[in-house]
Amino acid sequence: MTMKKSTILVTGGTGSFGHAFVPMALEKYDPERIIIYSRDEMKQWEMAKLFHGDKRVRFFIGDVRDRDRLYRAVDGVDFVVHAAATKIVPTAEYNPFEAVKTNILGAMNLIDACIDEGVKKVVALSTDKASSPINLYGATKLASDKLFVAGNAYAGSKPTRFSVVRYGNVMGSRGSVLPFFWDAAKKNTPLPITDERMTRFMITLKQGVELVWTAFEDMEGGEIYVRKIPSMTITDIAEAVAPGKSTEVVGIRPGEKLHEQMIGAEDAPNTYEYGDYFKILPTINTWSPNVDMVKDGTAVGHDFLYTSDANPEWMSVAELHKWVSENLGNSSAGLAPAARA
Repeated sequence: MTMKKSTILVTGGTGSFGHAFVPMALEKYDPERIIIYSRDEMKQWEMAKLFHGDKRVRFFIGDVRDRDRLYRAVDGVDFVVHAAATKIVPTAEYNPFEAVKTNILGAMNLIDACIDEGVKKVVALSTDKASSPINLYGATKLASDKLFVAGNAYAGSKPTRFSVVRYGNVMGSRGSVLPFFWDAAKKNTPLPITDERMTRFMITLKQGVELVWTAFEDMEGGEIYVRKIPSMTITDIAEAVAPGKSTEVVGIRPGEKLHEQMIGAEDAPNTYEYGDYFKILPTINTWSPNVDMVKDGTAVGHDFLYTSDANPEWMSVAELHKWVSENLGNSSAGLAPAARA
């Protein structure tokens, strides 16, 4: 099933993912339309300037909490990327009802709308925090993942299929640690380190977009895709962003993990390995294992874990510093302020 000349809708499309996805998809698929669905009119206004004159890019004000608006938005849409979420961990902890409304009820609304309006395929963005969650954000995203997986059964005889992609810290995205460290360096204050033992997975926005494309091309419905990516210690990240700057240990924030986990022991019996990603098959009904889903994958061990501290692949300080220099305008003084957007 090709996405060329199709209609694609991106919920939460004015975020970092949408800013990467839209130009890449325009070049790769030349779609009839890409619809940016989000609730912030100012972000839409600013993003529209980047695509002025390109009639393929449309903007649609709306909230995933608004069921009726979603039905209108997905009318005539072929493919949906679900990126809308309340995702800042402390925000979700202090506003739990709001996180549930967006991340869980919003997912339910989208699933219903896509099935009823005949959308072909839906890929939902998830997070490492959905694997063995310890915070509310992770718990709501785990529930969301379960909803999208079960949506394939909920669709009945309808052709709509749902899958999920899961990844962790996106390098340079809004809210990521890179601009956070740069802010401290620019103010000439110590870089705040939560815990010197902390490790994080590292993925670029381009790799995140490519994982979504892999899901669209490979999915049968119900799979969770996890890209293989390198890890770094938090202290090495700080050194790469602001070489030589002093640091200060401030303690782990509420709901924060010491190490990221993409695949837990509970998922290992249903996880298969491929060249540059893993795939967790659904346990619902008798879907797993399914030869159409497994394809040429190799089953991982039953005690397999994919965590940032035990990752066989690591990114060096020099590698991250080079990436920052090439992508975020790093200089001897640190990141350029304009790169923080």
